[in-house]
Amino acid sequence: MYRDIRPATTYEPVVMDIYQRLWDHFGPQGWWPGESTFETIVGAILTQAVTWKNAEKAIRALKQARVFSVADLLAIPLEELGRIITPALYHRQKARKLVIMMEFIQHEYGGDYDLMFYESLEVLRPKILSLWGIGPETADSILLYAGNYPIFVVDAYTRRIFSRLGLVGQNVDYAAMQSFLQSNTPADAGLYNEYHALLVALGARHCRKNRPDCAACPITFYCRH
Repeated sequence: MYRDIRPATTYEPVVMDIYQRLWDHFGPQGWWPGESTFETIVGAILTQAVTWKNAEKAIRALKQARVFSVADLLAIPLEELGRIITPALYHRQKARKLVIMMEFIQHEYGGDYDLMFYESLEVLRPKILSLWGIGPETADSILLYAGNYPIFVVDAYTRRIFSRLGLVGQNVDYAAMQSFLQSNTPADAGLYNEYHALLVALGARHCRKNRPDCAACPITFYCRH
């Protein structure tokens, strides 16, 4: 694993200035787009490896089928659930992941996901990560966007942008990238929510993988790409 990062405490002014420049350029993003805590939990799983538009279609299908609660998802046959969420792709695996998440909420918290979020971050995160099919990005999306915990969600955009800026290595792993960002920002869920959304906006519109639009990028001042 790559963990060769310069001392994190050196870069707080830079990391926060990058945030401000992105905010000034894009404005507030209003994430997560889910309409409820439960929808955010479900959406974090359905959006794995696909765009939010795909996940949104699957969520609408669940609502139309009246299968949109912990009890509903546990009662429906797995194959039928998979058919409903087909727009999210990888629907058989995601149906299983949803059921495993719902079983966890049911067995550990009596089906009350609000009760789940009374757990400390240090206790809850390892529990969620222990579930089949739930990796760090999905777990942290649930924790940040549904649970309002101060934890930075890292994705491919995040690693690409900060490696191009020269602040981390190109092959930086999830934990090291997250540690770098959290060491250089105040521990604030609202800030982490907005910062991650702004990075997604930058990565999707300007800092693209193959054809970056550097001329329009608001943080070229820092970029070494």
